[in-house]
Amino acid sequence: MAIIPRSSYYDKNYRQTAALIRARQPYLIRNIITGTTIFGFAISVYAFTIKAVAQDDFSDVQIPDAPSQPPHTPNAGVERAVSSIAVKK
Repeated sequence: MAIIPRSSYYDKNYRQTAALIRARQPYLIRNIITGTTIFGFAISVYAFTIKAVAQDDFSDVQIPDAPSQPPHTPNAGVERAVSSIAVKK
C-alpha cells in the first residue's frame, strides 16, 4: 500500500526518472541565478547590519551602579505560591 501517491516522474523507489530531469532542465539556469541572487541579497543585508552595528559608539552612555542589595519581593515566585496552596490542602 502506497502512502504517497505515485507520480509518473518518480520510479518505484521515488527516484527521479529521465522524464523529470528533462522537464526540469529548461529551468535549471534560471533557478541557479535566482537562488544565487537571493543568497547574495541575504548575505549583503547581514554584512551591512553587522558593519552598521559595529560602528556604534556607546562611550557616552552612562552605566548605572549595581544595587548594593537586590530588592526583596516576598511570594513573587509562582512555584512558592503553588507549593503553599498545596500544603494548606
